[in-house]
Amino acid sequence: MKGSRRGVSDPRARRRAGLGAIAGLLAAATALGVGQLVAGLTGANGSPVVAVGQLQIDFTPSWLKNFAITEFGSDDKLVLVSGILVVLGIFAAVIGVAATRRLGYGMAGLLVFAAIGLTAAATRPTASAASLLPTLAATAAAAIVLRVLIERIGPPAAAGASAAPQAWGNTGEDDADTAADSGELAAPDLPPGMGRPGGVIRPSADQGRDWLAGTPGLPAPVAPGRRGFLAASVATAGAAAVAGLAGRLLAERSSVTSARNAIKLPKPVPATVPILPPGVDLNIPGLASFITPNNNFYRVDTAIVLPEVDPSSWQLRIHGMVNREITITFDQLLKRPLIEDYVTLCCVSDPVGGPYIGNALWLGASLASLLREAGIKAGADQLMCTSVDGFTSGTPVQTVMDGRDALLAVAMNGQPLPVAHGFPARMVVPGLYGYVSATKWVTDINVTTFAGNFAYWAQRGWTQQAPIKTESRIDVPNGESQIKPGRTAVAGVAWAQHKGIEAVEVRVDQGPWNQARLAAVPGLDTWRQWVWEWDATSGNHVIEARATDKTGYTQTAVQAQPEPNGASGYPSVALTVG
Repeated sequence: MKGSRRGVSDPRARRRAGLGAIAGLLAAATALGVGQLVAGLTGANGSPVVAVGQLQIDFTPSWLKNFAITEFGSDDKLVLVSGILVVLGIFAAVIGVAATRRLGYGMAGLLVFAAIGLTAAATRPTASAASLLPTLAATAAAAIVLRVLIERIGPPAAAGASAAPQAWGNTGEDDADTAADSGELAAPDLPPGMGRPGGVIRPSADQGRDWLAGTPGLPAPVAPGRRGFLAASVATAGAAAVAGLAGRLLAERSSVTSARNAIKLPKPVPATVPILPPGVDLNIPGLASFITPNNNFYRVDTAIVLPEVDPSSWQLRIHGMVNREITITFDQLLKRPLIEDYVTLCCVSDPVGGPYIGNALWLGASLASLLREAGIKAGADQLMCTSVDGFTSGTPVQTVMDGRDALLAVAMNGQPLPVAHGFPARMVVPGLYGYVSATKWVTDINVTTFAGNFAYWAQRGWTQQAPIKTESRIDVPNGESQIKPGRTAVAGVAWAQHKGIEAVEVRVDQGPWNQARLAAVPGLDTWRQWVWEWDATSGNHVIEARATDKTGYTQTAVQAQPEPNGASGYPSVALTVG
C-alpha cells in the first residue's frame, strides 16, 4: 500500500511543479509588461530587462565584447536581450516551482529579481528616482500574479493527507484529483437516495452548498482546480500582453521620426563642399562602394534602446577648462556655418579585414570653432564627450584643433542623421577610432585632462588616445566560392585617415609583392579603393595585402587583437582556383 501511494503521488507532484513553472513564467511576463508600461509612462530609460542588459554591457570583458561583435555584428544587442530573457524565463520557472512548496520561497526569488533590477537601474549614468519605478512596479505585479496563481493550484498534500480519501468515501487519490480538476466535489458514502457511494455530488447552486456546509465531518470545498488555474492564467497572459503593448505604444509616442523628417538642412559653406574626382569608385562587383549607404553603415555602441532625442529640446553644453561656458541649441547649431566633408569612420573592435568601417558625406559645424569661442585654457588636453544616455568618450584636444574637419555633425549622406547614428547631433573626428571620436547623441563636452578623467572604454582598459592604424582589406575574391583560372580582379579598400593612402601591394602564397592600382580620392580622410589583376592558376592559394600611407609607414604584419588600441596584421583570403 505504501509503495502504491508513492507511485500515485509522484504524478501529482510533477503536475504541481509543472503548473508552478507556468505560474512563474506568467508572473515574469506580467513583470515585463508592467515594467514596460511604467517605463513608458514615466519616461524612464527602458524596462528592467534593458537596465540589466546595460549593466551587463558595462561589465562585459573585452574578449567577450569582441566575440559578440565579430559573431553577431549589429545584432549583438538582440542576442544579449534574448539571452537575458531566456535566463529570466528559467529563473521564473524555478521561482514558480519553489512557490508550490511554500509561497515564501517564490517571494524570496522575486526579491532577488527586484534587487538585480534596482541595482541595474540605479547605477546607470542618467539614473533618477523615476528609473527605479519600472522595476518596483514589475516586482509588485509579479508578486500579485504569483500569489493568485499558486493559490489556484492549491496547497501541497499534508503529511497526514492519507485520511482524506476515506473522508470522501472510496474515491481514492485519482478520483479526488479528477473531481477537483473538474470543479466537482467527490462525495462520501451517503444515505439512500442521495447518490451512490463514491459518486460525485452535483448539488444545486444553493441547496447543495447549504447541505455541504452543514454536513459534519466533511472537509471544506476544494478550490476550482485546473479550470480555475487555466482561467486565471489566460487572464494574466492577456493583462501582460496589454501592458507590454501599451508600454511600447507609449515609447513610440516619443519617437522623433516626424521631427527628423521636418528638418530642412541648410546649405554648407560653398568653399567646403568636396568635389568627387572621376574614378573614386572602381565599380567592381563585391567591392565596397566609395560611399556607404546609411542603412548599410556599421553600428557599434552600448545602447540597447536607441535614444530618441527631440531636436527642439536638444542642447550641447561646453564647459570645464574654458574661459566661458557655452550652451547651444539645435536651431542655433543649424544657423552656424556648416562644413561638408567625406570622412571614413572605423570601430576599434574591427578585426583585420573586418566590416566595421564605412565612408560617408557628413555635414556639420566646425568643432574647433566652437571650442575657440569657449576659449580653451592652458593644460587642457581632453574633450570628455557625453551622450544623452551617459556614455562617455575622450577626444584629444590637439587632434580637434589641428585643422582637420572635426565636426559636430547633423547630417549623413545628404539626410538628417539617422537615429541609430546619433540624431540630432554627433561627433565626427577624422583619424581616430570611434570610441574616442564619434560620440552619438552628444549633449555635453567637458574640456579637461586625460590624467584626471577616464572615459567609458578607457575605464575598461582601452587606451585613452587611439589614432586609427594604417590598414587594408580584401573584398574580392572573398574565398567563399571557387573561382576559375585566368585573369581575376583582386580588390579591396585601404585607409589611413588624415594621413592618406600612398600605395597598396598584394601577394599570392607569400610570393613577391605586386603594386595595386589605386582609385581616386577627394582627400586624406577617406578610405581608398584598390585593384590588382591576377593571373589565377589552378590550386589552393592564399592572398595577402598591405597598405602604405603618405607618411611612408607600411602596414605591419604583426598580428594584434583589437584591444587595447586596434587590430593589426595583413588581411588574407584563402581560396581555391579550379
